[in-house]
Amino acid sequence: MRHTQCTFLVVLLSIFDDCLAQTSCAVESFSVKENFDPQRYAGKWYALAKKDPEGLFLQDNISAEYTIEEDGTMIASSKGRVKLFGFWVICADMAAQYSVPDPATPAKMFMNYQGLASYLSSGGDNYWVIDTDYDNYAITYACRSLKEDGSCDDGYAIIFSRNPQGLPPAIQRVVRRKQEEICMSGQFQPVLQSGAGDSQCKNLSLPMTTWDSLVESSRLKKDDMGMFKRHERSCRKNCSLHFE
Repeated sequence: MRHTQCTFLVVLLSIFDDCLAQTSCAVESFSVKENFDPQRYAGKWYALAKKDPEGLFLQDNISAEYTIEEDGTMIASSKGRVKLFGFWVICADMAAQYSVPDPATPAKMFMNYQGLASYLSSGGDNYWVIDTDYDNYAITYACRSLKEDGSCDDGYAIIFSRNPQGLPPAIQRVVRRKQEEICMSGQFQPVLQSGAGDSQCKNLSLPMTTWDSLVESSRLKKDDMGMFKRHERSCRKNCSLHFE
C-alpha cells in the first residue's frame, strides 16, 4: 500500500512538472523555427489572424512580401488598412529591414520599419518566426515589453498564409498548438482578406483644430497612436492630413 502511494505521488509530481513546463509564459522560453531559411520564407504572405498590441494596428487586408537582397539581408514591404475614429479607412504602406542579432538563432530577428508616408511612424520590434512550413503557414511574434516574471506585457502576433482564402484543417490544428505555446490561445482575431485596395481608402484634408478635436473626442492620446503620428506642416491657419 505504501509503495502504491509513493508511486502515485511520483506520477502526480511528474504530471505537475510537465504542466508547468508546457504553460510557462516566459518569453525567453518560447521556441522558434529551427534552422530558419529566409530564402524559403521569401515571397508573399497574407495575414489570416492577429493578436494586436496596445494602440492602433493594421486592421484588415494585411499582406507582406519578403525579399532577400544580394548580401542576404531580408527586407519586406507590407500593407493593410486601418480605421480611425470608427469611420475613416486609411491605407498604410510600410517597409522593413531585418537583422539577426544571434546567427545561432536565425528565426529571432529584429525588425526596423518605416512608414512610406509622412503620417506613418518608424521604429523597431523583435520579429520572431515561431513556426512555418514555408509553403502554407507562418506564425510571427513580437514582444515590446516584459512583466517582472518574464511574460509579455505588450506584444503581438500574426498568423500568415500563402493563400488569402485560409488554411486546411490539419494546418489549423498545428497553428492552434503554437498559439498555446506562446500563451496567446483565444486572443487572436480573424483578419478580413477582401482584396480591397487603395481605391477604398480616403484622402483627408482637415484643419489641425478638427484633428485635435477628433483625437480628444475619441480618447486617443497623441503619444499612443501606434504606428500613426500627427502629420504637421508649417502653416498659419490650416494644416492638411493626407491619408493615402
